Amino acid sequence: MDTANDLLVERTTSTGVQEKRTYTVSEVASMLQLGKSKAYELCNEGIFQTLKIGRAVRISKASFDEWLNNQFK
Repeated sequence: MDTANDLLVERTTSTGVQEKRTYTVSEVASMLQLGKSKAYELCNEGIFQTLKIGRAVRISKASFDEWLNNQFK
């Protein structure tokens, strides 16, 4: 199981490209073309995995991407 620190670290792929493990609320809001308030509401609904570190909220890229892909089915 990933630790909180593992979720925040960018990983390098075999091709040397940095891959993000988490999104910020602002990034999710931008991708969905929503306001930050609505993005925070989605985070609080528990539809994808989030991690709170102090006041900062990070969204699991894997769980967000899976949720988003399922919206088009």
